[in-house]
Amino acid sequence: MDFKDTLLMPQTEFPMRGNLPKREPEIQDKWNEMDIYKKVQERTAGRPMYVLHDGPPYANGDIHMGHALNKILKDFIVRFKSMSGFQAPYVPGWDTHGLPIEQALTNKGVKRKEMTVAEFRKLCAEYAYEQIDNQRGQFKRLGVRGDWENPYITLKPEYEAQQIKVFGEMAKKGYIYKGLKPVYWSPSSESALAEAEIEYKDKRSASIYVGFKVKDGKGKLNEGTNVVIWTTTPWTIPANLAISLHPELMYVVVEVSGEKYVVAEELLESVTKEIGWENPTVSKKLKGNELEYVVCKHPFYDRDSIVVLGEHVTTEAGTGCVHTAPGHGEDDFQVGQKYGLDVLCPVDDKGNMTKEAVGFEGLFYDEANKPITQKLEEVGALLKLTFITHSYPHDWRTKKPVIFRATAQWFASIKDFRDQLLKAVEETKWVPAWGETRLFNMVRDRGDWCISRQRAWGVPIPVFFAEDGEAIITDETIEHVSNLFRQHGSNIWFEKSANELLPEGFTHPGSPNGKFTKETDIMDVWFDSGSSHQSVLEERDDLQRPADLYLEGSDQYRGWFNSSLSTSVAVTGKAPYKGVLSHGFVLDGEGRKMSKSIGNVVVPAKVMDQLGADILRLWVASVDYQSDVRVSDAILKQVAEVYRKIRNTFRFLLGNLSDFNPETDAVSYENLREVDQYMLVKLNKLIKYVKEAYEKYEFAGIYHAINNFCTLDLSAFYLDFAKDVLYIEAKNHPERRAIQTVLHESLMALTKLVSPILSHTADEVWGYIPSVSEESVQLTDMPEYQELENAKELEEKWNAFLKLRDEVLKALEEARNEKVIGKSLTAKVTLYVNDKSKALLESIKENVQQLFIVSAFEVAGSYEEAPENALKLETSAIVVSKAEGETCERCWVVTPEVGKVEEYPTLCPRCAEVIKENYAAQS
Repeated sequence: MDFKDTLLMPQTEFPMRGNLPKREPEIQDKWNEMDIYKKVQERTAGRPMYVLHDGPPYANGDIHMGHALNKILKDFIVRFKSMSGFQAPYVPGWDTHGLPIEQALTNKGVKRKEMTVAEFRKLCAEYAYEQIDNQRGQFKRLGVRGDWENPYITLKPEYEAQQIKVFGEMAKKGYIYKGLKPVYWSPSSESALAEAEIEYKDKRSASIYVGFKVKDGKGKLNEGTNVVIWTTTPWTIPANLAISLHPELMYVVVEVSGEKYVVAEELLESVTKEIGWENPTVSKKLKGNELEYVVCKHPFYDRDSIVVLGEHVTTEAGTGCVHTAPGHGEDDFQVGQKYGLDVLCPVDDKGNMTKEAVGFEGLFYDEANKPITQKLEEVGALLKLTFITHSYPHDWRTKKPVIFRATAQWFASIKDFRDQLLKAVEETKWVPAWGETRLFNMVRDRGDWCISRQRAWGVPIPVFFAEDGEAIITDETIEHVSNLFRQHGSNIWFEKSANELLPEGFTHPGSPNGKFTKETDIMDVWFDSGSSHQSVLEERDDLQRPADLYLEGSDQYRGWFNSSLSTSVAVTGKAPYKGVLSHGFVLDGEGRKMSKSIGNVVVPAKVMDQLGADILRLWVASVDYQSDVRVSDAILKQVAEVYRKIRNTFRFLLGNLSDFNPETDAVSYENLREVDQYMLVKLNKLIKYVKEAYEKYEFAGIYHAINNFCTLDLSAFYLDFAKDVLYIEAKNHPERRAIQTVLHESLMALTKLVSPILSHTADEVWGYIPSVSEESVQLTDMPEYQELENAKELEEKWNAFLKLRDEVLKALEEARNEKVIGKSLTAKVTLYVNDKSKALLESIKENVQQLFIVSAFEVAGSYEEAPENALKLETSAIVVSKAEGETCERCWVVTPEVGKVEEYPTLCPRCAEVIKENYAAQS
């Protein structure tokens, strides 16, 4: 007979190669057929709810690696929670209003000016739904489980209806007002922007020093003295109405070449250097508050520029005398209000100078810098012109510079509930912890939120105006508009007149003729998404407010985390979330931002086509996502190698359990050998660690723990020596069944533990486990941690043995390199050990040579008695020699015992016994 046929080799149809790009879509088709999301929700119904509320990605373009990182992280958490005693619904969402969609349609040739607002908005909605379908397919391909057929979308009527209620509730509490204030204005978008829509980039600007001549010095300054200002925005000089000084700063009057100038004393040296003054002489010193109401002349207009006092003035740069244009700056506006100055803003919504900027009308603000500077030089007011490159605010959509511009806008005032906001921040659990400080400081320092936009595509601001101009926002109008939007969508606002949109029979004392108009501005998109706690968590029966977790990129501290907090605290008095988790950005392998121009963009779809979604998911688990993370082909290749090891471990476990029935063949813990008990202790330690790591969102720890358990604890140790039992012994041999018991426990636990991360592979493995009844591992719970008997003593003992075993393996490797032996089974190991190691070896009842995977083993003496040719290591001295005897044809052990059983001359007695008892008939 061929003895090879008597070996119990692994048997499984689970493929060695993942072939994930082909296999994953097949698995996902199966999930769709099962309606796996619904089944998971039905199985977990009645459990405590855990809600991770999805922050809506913008519905435009293919998903990028940042999207993949975000959605996969969310999926890890939701999947884990639904296997850990919770009902964890996941409702994905999309943000669908705003400029990018308008811009995309314009780029496609849509002529907005040739159609009504309502017609244009319908095209925007159609485009948004196309983008949602595209992104939905890509998110599902990542293996993200959710209610994909019933997502929340910010353009849906029910969403908009609830958003109107949020606005109405804030208005009712007095938090909403309309005012003329300088706001970030984007000429490229022709709209106001919120702070969240601003990014800073370097810009080259003119840097000018200008002298404003004193007209009335109030007895403190001589007429004709120059108060010196510095600015990098010459285009705002036509809007100048004042010069701000700090009340407590000391100012000096200096004489240079017969002219007198006023600057802050602290800045005299730097100003002298910048302007190039020679030998300035200080003739007078005055405190800022002594110069209040001094009157200067505007350099080229026939109007006054008065000296005012402001705490915002610093000595960090400039002259300590700040050019003040109330229509073009927050601080300027505030100080202007205090002194009763006009809010002059001679720039229109396209960024062009208006007729109020006499001499510069029609020029784009940036182009006006040069002629304004020339005019200053012409009248002798320009003291110095240079150019500087500095950080300057830009529109995050168009990437073009923005300006401060005073316009009539709708604002949400947060000052009346700022303390509540700060308290809500403190009551929220932040991961990482610095998130609390970041948002706390933002809320503490932020001004009022400009919520109006001068665009077409968005949720209308639901305000009516009476004939006398009074704004009408009442419970009745808000309820009526909300119901209209729920029934017809917000397009009705642009399709009907104000009178048609008002409740039937509506009257107002400000409209004696019964005529009304309506607001044409729309709401900031951050108000849209920031209302999701009401429009989604409160609106839907399958969710609840507050959510347990919001999880987004770190840019959302100024965005969604912030706007959601503001609207939620305004409406409910509480944060919309119990916890907030943020992640960093995805960079290339060298830590650079991804850019098409550099050619370093890693596209999720391409990764999935080449390697599979589970490799992408495993990469997400491997990185320290709370900081910026790196990805490249080389990094993904390393991850794919780890995946291969994990997959091979699953295949080995499945293959060696083909004849194992846990109901009838499992061995109880107390009847296992120590080494088997030790492996169950290690397994339970892994279960405890991994579950705790999931709870703390520490996925990289899980990645390393699973990888180490598969490669070190199993492959390099337990499975390595177990082959000699699994393949060689008879099917029902107690040691074989004991090892299979450990393998089965490991297989079940590992499949469940990796399921949230390797969602496709875990389900694939599950389909090959004959003993399971559930149709998907997703319909099971995480393995329970068991406190096993003598766990601590077992671990200490066997960890010590593994340290000794490592030394033996090192000696075997050296002997192999020196050609003393071939494979380890051709070796005999002779140990010279200290008393501690000797006692350890004597206490081990298992076959030690089997554990070392050698054919012969002996302890020959003490460490000190070791011969010179021994390899001396920390706990032992080791001599490796060739084992004596013949090689057993079946198990390959080298022993003098081969041939002792007469009828099987090529076998060792152990193999001869197995053949005699189990295969005698065949022979």
